Amino acid sequence: MIKLKLEKEAKDRLISDIQQFIYNEHGEEIGRLAAEQYFDFFKEKLGPLIYNQALYDARVLMEQKMMSLEEDFYTLEKRVK
Repeated sequence: MIKLKLEKEAKDRLISDIQQFIYNEHGEEIGRLAAEQYFDFFKEKLGPLIYNQALYDARVLMEQKMMSLEEDFYTLEKRVK
């Protein structure tokens, strides 16, 4: 499994966002440790799904670009008389 590497500032911001979300949705304050546990859980569960979807989307885009490029090459062919 590929490790998700985040800068400390980005992770801190996400942890803070989780704390704020829990407070806004449930009226409960949670500490940093609990927020990190939420973060780790969702990273483990959602990370691979998001990663695989991104790969699929990139592959589809590449295939579309390659088909377009192939069509462009055919338009460049000279007609032989």
